[in-house]
Amino acid sequence: MKQPTIAIVGSGPSGCYLAQALRKEWPLAEITLLDRMPVPYGLVRYGVAPDHPGTKNVIRQFERLFERDDIGFAGNIEVGRDISLDTLRETFDIVVLATGLHGDRQLDIPGAEQARIYGAGRLTRLLNDHPDEQDFNPRLGESTVIVGNGNVAIDVLRLLAKSAEEFDNSEITDEVLSGLLTTQLRQIHIVGRSPARQAKFDTVMLRELAGLHRVRFSVHDLPTTDGNEDKAVAAKLDALRDLQAREQAELDIHFHFGWQPESLTATGGQQCFRFTRAGRETQKLELTTDSVITAIGFTQRPDSSFCKQGLSHAGADPEAGHLAPGLYCTGWFKRGPRGTIPENRADAKTVAGLILAQTDLMATGKPGFAALPESVIAQSVDYAGWKRIDAAEVTTAPAGRIRKKIRDTAEMLRIVNDIHQGEPQS
Repeated sequence: MKQPTIAIVGSGPSGCYLAQALRKEWPLAEITLLDRMPVPYGLVRYGVAPDHPGTKNVIRQFERLFERDDIGFAGNIEVGRDISLDTLRETFDIVVLATGLHGDRQLDIPGAEQARIYGAGRLTRLLNDHPDEQDFNPRLGESTVIVGNGNVAIDVLRLLAKSAEEFDNSEITDEVLSGLLTTQLRQIHIVGRSPARQAKFDTVMLRELAGLHRVRFSVHDLPTTDGNEDKAVAAKLDALRDLQAREQAELDIHFHFGWQPESLTATGGQQCFRFTRAGRETQKLELTTDSVITAIGFTQRPDSSFCKQGLSHAGADPEAGHLAPGLYCTGWFKRGPRGTIPENRADAKTVAGLILAQTDLMATGKPGFAALPESVIAQSVDYAGWKRIDAAEVTTAPAGRIRKKIRDTAEMLRIVNDIHQGEPQS
């Protein structure tokens, strides 16, 4: 059987891992990763905290796909805007959706529509210089409440609590950093529904907080250790206790466990944020804050031109990643906002196995990327184009920074097309 042509929509970790798994089985298949951005790597570039360059090092592994394994990259192509999904399916034997989830889940309580609320995902994209967030200017004030107690919430907390000097060897740009530090935060509350023992964040993330210079921690609702704790739970509780050994500082951080949001009431320029004790609704917690940051998960974009439910056909198994003949999905698009980058790798391997098992049922022979409309091919950015953007970001990085990300798409395209004059602008 002729090896199929494959389009993977989304070049983040899920898409890259799927391309990797399929290339091992089909060494001669045409595999193309498409992305609406002119640059690859999705969540790794724009979702991982900019002060965690070690986590971003997985990009080195993905580079081999394009440089050694003959995987194609076609950036600056948005399915639903530049080309329809139907056209893509008519051109490739196999299409896989690996676009992730981009929208922050909304806080569904009375008063939320009138409050100053920012999603953690959007805030993280801003701090990573995502072009979509150029005009996003959050006003956090002197006090903010972070809702959620997973690793995303801890990432946001750490980024807001750092001084300028603590961002050395990161990817954050001076422009974003100057905006971040003008917020003049004096107090951060981080509130989660789960009790401390069941909080979703990793202990290593808490230990990292202990290295911050200008903060003091208060941990409320912390249980006593009974000596029979699971080792991982005991380590988490110990890390929380260790955070409290601090003197007076510029920024006070308060952890609250076991509280669920009830309502928000605007009072002048501030909000009164009310919580009830999870499982004991008669117990109340009230916090006065200038702003709220939600870290409670993600959803499909409201304006998305496709969703998993709408694409699923009779006989498909969307939970396994099969949507229709020749159409699959993987990663967060498939299973929701759960799991780390390594878990996306395992998921991609499973979907690759499903695709391989069903290939005998497909009629292959569709022409692939070269048969896309000429206008789409002309606007696409290939891997060599991305490397020109990459080089520009690295060579213009100021002292103490790994790169200076370009956050203007038009500027990226000028660099790709070699018509840029002067230094990249942010």
